[in-house]
Amino acid sequence: MPPSLTVVGLGSGGEDQLTLGILKTLEGARLRYARTSGHPAIDDLRARGIAFESFDALYERREQFEQVYEDIAGTLLRAASEHPDEPVVYAVPGHPMVAERAVQLLRERAAGAGVALRILGGESFLDQAFVRLGFDPIEGFQLLDATDLRREHLRPRLHTVIGQVYDAYTASDAKLTLMSVYPDDHEIVVGQALGVPGEERIHRIPLHELDRLQDYGNLTLVYVPASGDERLSRRSFERLHEIVAILRSPEGCPWDREQTHQSIRRNFIEETFEAVEALDLDDPDGMKEEFGDVLLQVLLHSQMEEEAGAFDVYDVLAELNDKLIFRHPHVFGGDDASDAEEALRNWEAMKAEEKRRKGIPERQSLMDGIPKDLPALPRAHKIQKKAAGVGFDWPDLNGVFDKIAEELDELKTAVSSESAERQRDELGDLLFAVVNASRFIKADPEEALAGTNRKFAIRFQYIEERLRISGRTFDQTDLLEMEGWWQEAKQRS
Repeated sequence: MPPSLTVVGLGSGGEDQLTLGILKTLEGARLRYARTSGHPAIDDLRARGIAFESFDALYERREQFEQVYEDIAGTLLRAASEHPDEPVVYAVPGHPMVAERAVQLLRERAAGAGVALRILGGESFLDQAFVRLGFDPIEGFQLLDATDLRREHLRPRLHTVIGQVYDAYTASDAKLTLMSVYPDDHEIVVGQALGVPGEERIHRIPLHELDRLQDYGNLTLVYVPASGDERLSRRSFERLHEIVAILRSPEGCPWDREQTHQSIRRNFIEETFEAVEALDLDDPDGMKEEFGDVLLQVLLHSQMEEEAGAFDVYDVLAELNDKLIFRHPHVFGGDDASDAEEALRNWEAMKAEEKRRKGIPERQSLMDGIPKDLPALPRAHKIQKKAAGVGFDWPDLNGVFDKIAEELDELKTAVSSESAERQRDELGDLLFAVVNASRFIKADPEEALAGTNRKFAIRFQYIEERLRISGRTFDQTDLLEMEGWWQEAKQRS
C-alpha cells in the first residue's frame, strides 16, 4: 500500500456538523493535523480524546499566506511518506475544496510524491450562509476572496459572499473595493460563526461601517444580496452593451435601428475630434463625457456586426487583450526594454510577427497601412516617418529650412503668375516641408497647429470683448485698433 493522506472537512461549527464517516476517520487515525485550532469542532473533538497538531504557529512565523500553505503541504506529504503504514489525516475548517489553498497544493503534488490522497467533504460555511442568510444560490451566486477582491469581480445582479475576512485590515480593503460599485450606505450583512450556537453574530450595516466591527476572524463573511437596481450596474461594461443592444432592438429607438456603418461613420470622426479637444483643453469633465461618446461609437458598430453574426464587442476586447500582451514581451514575457524607444521597437517587431502568424501578406510599400482618411497633417507626418525609417531623409534641420525657403519662393512665384491649381500644389509642398521641420524638432504638427488655433481664438475673443465693452461692432473699428488689442492679448497670454 502506498503512503496515504486523508483531508477531512470539519464543517463551519461544532461536532454536530461532522459526518459519521469523518468522525470514524478521525477516531481511526493517530497522526492528525489541523490547519488551525481556532475552530469550534476542535474543542468538541478534544473532549472525545481526539487531539490534533495544528499549524497555527506557521501563521506567526511566515510573512505571506502562500508560504504558510507551502509549508503545510510539504509537512503533510513528508509525514505520509515517513509513516506509510499509518493513516495521516489533515482537518480543515468547512469543506476541503472551499478556500483551502493547501489542499489545492496537495492535489497538485501528492501523486508526484507517491502519496495517495483522499478528500472527504464536510459542511461548508456556504451551507450555513444559504440557510442563515436566506438566499437560494440558483438565483445567481458568486463566492469571492476578500484578500484578492477586485472591482471587476463584482456583479450586483448576483448574490455575493465574500470570505476570508480575517481582520479589520482585510475588511477595510474589501470595503474600498465594494465602494467602487455600491453606494457608501448600501446595506450589507456581516456574518460571524454562522450556525454555531452561542457564537453566531449577524450584523446588517451600511457598507461604510464594514471595517468598524470587533468580531472578525476565520469564520467571518460578508454577504451582499443580489440587486436589480440598475444604478448599481451603471459603471459596468456589460450594462453598456445591454443598453446599446436594446437601442438597436425592434423595441428600441427607431433612429438607432436605422443606422448603418456608413450612416454614422462621420459621427465616429466627429466624436474622436471632440475627445481630442477635451484632451487639449486638459478638461477632465469633458474627457469623461467625450471618451464615453467615442466608446458608444465602438459599441454601435460592434452591435451591428453582432446582429450580422460576424463578431461582438467582447471579440473586440479579446483581440485587443491578446494584442497588448503579445506586443509587450518586455512586460508579459521574458524580454526587457530599457527605455521607451526600445519598447517601441519591441512593439513594431511583435506587430510584424503577429501579422506573419495570421498569414497577412507583407505590404508592398512602406506607405501601405497609413489610413487614407487620416487628416492631411498627421498623414504627412506618418509618411515622412516611414521614409525616414529607411534613410530617405534630410541629414539635419538646416536642409529642412532650406527646403522650406525653396517651397516658399515657389509659392510666391505661383501666386504672382500661375493657375489656382498650381498655387494649391505649391502651398501643399510648403506645408509638407514644414511638417518635416516638426518631425526634426520632435513636435507633433497636429498638436502644434491645434495649440496655435486655440491661441488665435483666445486673442481674437479678446478683440471681440473690447468691442463689446465699447459698444461697437467690427464695422466701427479698423485694423490698426484691432492690432493694438491683439498685442494686448498677446501680453496677457
